[in-house]
Amino acid sequence: VGGAYTAAAAVSGVACGFFLDRFDRRSALAVALLGLVLGTAAGGLAQGPGSLMAARVVAGLFGGPATSLSLSVVADVVPPERRGRAMGAVMGAFAVASVFGVPAGLELARLFTWRAPFFAVAGLGVVIAILALARLPALRGHLSAPRPPPGGAPLARDPAALASLAAYASVTVAAFSIIPNISAHMQASYGVPRSRLGLLYLAGGALSFFALRVTGRLVDRFGATRVATAGTVFFVAVLYAGFVRAPFLPALAVFCGFMLGMSFRNVPMSSLSSRVPLPHQRARFLSAQSAVQHLASSVGAVFATRLLHDGPGGTLLGFDRVAWISIGFAAVLPLLLRVVERGVRRRERDRAAEPAPAFPPS
Repeated sequence: VGGAYTAAAAVSGVACGFFLDRFDRRSALAVALLGLVLGTAAGGLAQGPGSLMAARVVAGLFGGPATSLSLSVVADVVPPERRGRAMGAVMGAFAVASVFGVPAGLELARLFTWRAPFFAVAGLGVVIAILALARLPALRGHLSAPRPPPGGAPLARDPAALASLAAYASVTVAAFSIIPNISAHMQASYGVPRSRLGLLYLAGGALSFFALRVTGRLVDRFGATRVATAGTVFFVAVLYAGFVRAPFLPALAVFCGFMLGMSFRNVPMSSLSSRVPLPHQRARFLSAQSAVQHLASSVGAVFATRLLHDGPGGTLLGFDRVAWISIGFAAVLPLLLRVVERGVRRRERDRAAEPAPAFPPS
């Protein structure tokens, strides 16, 4: 069921890249949110596995573009020198939703029925869609933004764009090799009781919320590549100490360190990647980026499960190999972001050096 949403979001990310930039961002976001609301509500009305899968496919087809458009709005209205802080705030909201959404959904299902979380999320989506239409101004600047002359390299062959997509793939595979199995690792390798896992997620989520906002400020001050490099060093150290050499550190330190390391890598990557496309290419590029993320998350999760197996006494074997692979994917991020940064700066210098258009005398 989860894979149905992810696969649909990846497909729609590719398909929507061909037309999303032709519309007002506010209108397109409202349509995407409406489709996400309908698909989610349909999940609450499902009568069996088949109809539930279909509902999640519909939700994914609209949920992928909704995410891309949301980030496009941020990139459109926030200048590059403050974009790290803005991306940090948005990704902080993702962290809160990830940590509190699952416990809230489980509690709603316990109090009412398994259908309740679907209807609750759909109702919240209606409220957000109404607020987006009421509070957001018309966002059509990308439709009238100056475009490069014909003959320039298309986005699909731009080294900075390709390096940015590769960075998203490497970060996502590194993270999702670990994320789906981290709770099993905490129980099997660190002896954390099942009843205490919620406290780990609560602590890690709260730390991520604040870390993402701080990281955004650091990106604006020191630059995306420097912050991502420091974050990668920290992330690799946590993976080695907490997963290759487990149990080497306390479970809380490993879990919070893992969440913190992801924060220090995701924000600079998102902030720098938002500068790669021109305004009229932004939604298209972010849609492709969303597709890469969803596909990479599936690859990381499936690949990791092939290397893990149960050992005697309830142990989980093979996590050291998974961690080494995650370290390998994580380590390439600074190199890829350096390529992205060089390409972005070169293009910005070229645009600044272009002569101003000459106007005939009146």
